[in-house]
Amino acid sequence: MEEKKLAFEPHKFTKDQFKPIGAHIIVYDMSFDVRITNGGILLPNDDMKSAGIRPRWGKIYKIGAENKDPDLYEELWVMVSHGRWTRGIDIEDETGKKTLRRVDPSDILMMSDEQVYDETFSDKVY
Repeated sequence: MEEKKLAFEPHKFTKDQFKPIGAHIIVYDMSFDVRITNGGILLPNDDMKSAGIRPRWGKIYKIGAENKDPDLYEELWVMVSHGRWTRGIDIEDETGKKTLRRVDPSDILMMSDEQVYDETFSDKVY
C-alpha cells in the first residue's frame, strides 16, 4: 500500500534532481529570527514588520543553467534586497531539511565565502 504524504511534509529528493529554471538562484538559511535593539529590546520574528525591512543573507543551494555569472557558485553566501525572495518551500535532501527560496540574480547586493551575521540593527548577539 502506498504511503500517504501530508501537504506540510517536506518534499524529498536529492540535490542533483533539483534544477532551477532559467537564470534563477535558489537560496536557503535565510534568517527571520529574534533580534535585539541597541536599547536591549527583544524583537520577535521580524518578518512582515517595519523592523524587518532590510536585506537578508542566504546561502546558494542551486543556480539555474542560464546563469553565466562566474562569481556565483553553490554554498556562497549572498545578500538579497529586501523582499526580493519568494515564500519558502520545505524540502529534505541527503543533507537534511531546509527551506528554499528563489531569488533573481539582479537582486543580489553582496557576496561572501563565509556566513555573515546580521548586525544591521544591533551589535548584540541573541
